[in-house]
Amino acid sequence: MNPAAEPYRIGVDLGGTKCAGALLDPGGREVRRTRVKTPRGDYDGTIRAVVDLIAELAQDAPAQPTVGVDMPGIIDPRTQTVKNSNATWIQGHAFQEDLEKVLGQPVRVANDGNCFTIAEARDGAAAGAAVVFGATLGTGCGGGVVVNGAVLTGNNGIAGEWGHSPLPWADKTVRKGRPCFCGQKDCLEQYLSGGGLARTYRDLSGRKIKAKEISALLAEKDANAVSAIGIYEDRLARALAAVVNILDPDVIVLGGGVSNVERLYDNVPRLIGTYAFSDRIETPVVKAKHGDAGGVRGAAWLW
Repeated sequence: MNPAAEPYRIGVDLGGTKCAGALLDPGGREVRRTRVKTPRGDYDGTIRAVVDLIAELAQDAPAQPTVGVDMPGIIDPRTQTVKNSNATWIQGHAFQEDLEKVLGQPVRVANDGNCFTIAEARDGAAAGAAVVFGATLGTGCGGGVVVNGAVLTGNNGIAGEWGHSPLPWADKTVRKGRPCFCGQKDCLEQYLSGGGLARTYRDLSGRKIKAKEISALLAEKDANAVSAIGIYEDRLARALAAVVNILDPDVIVLGGGVSNVERLYDNVPRLIGTYAFSDRIETPVVKAKHGDAGGVRGAAWLW
């Protein structure tokens, strides 16, 4: 398609505390960005906030832009309502349908892990790769799969929900029984999120600190921080080896706060090879290019 004939695109990232949006031109250049506070606990207010954000961004487009929304959770393909969302006030609502009614145009909605991955596959760290797995390692632990430029959602709408799988090849470093909000125990999210890393550090040191503080202590060669990151790398490698065994992606992209620990990119690819079912694993593990903008850009690229 001639880029000049392509539309402007709006992407919205609906989060638990903020709602961010951006307008992209046909070539993917960011024309305008804005954000508002998410009306927590107020479903109707959240719909209005998203609509107002879109209207503000659309003012800078020469014609009606397409709209994509990145949200926590998924749209149940049977009921068309939101499920598996930690933004509990949108849970059970026909979010996409309600948004389209108020906005007066079609909207594409996808899970935040999927949007992160499509942004990186389109023009980010995995640009040009046919099969991409994206892992988000932040407040939660999520994932997404993109094949030939398209998000893979699956029959049940849960493709890529990697964070709610159990940690494979568990060993004595795993203290069983970490409950997860999904109702299960010992999901990857409880070990590979920022909170999971902080909990591992607390188990080692007795100190309760945040994941970003562990990164600072790592630079100071704090023994417990070094141990916690080492354990984290091994767990991440095990979790990604399971992905390699099933999907064998061309590239794995890491995003979220924990992905800023630079030594992951030296150690995790090597460790994956000790668990994956092959004598030779060359899957690159790379840091996201778009950072916090990935969700917004991925939502825009849903069209």
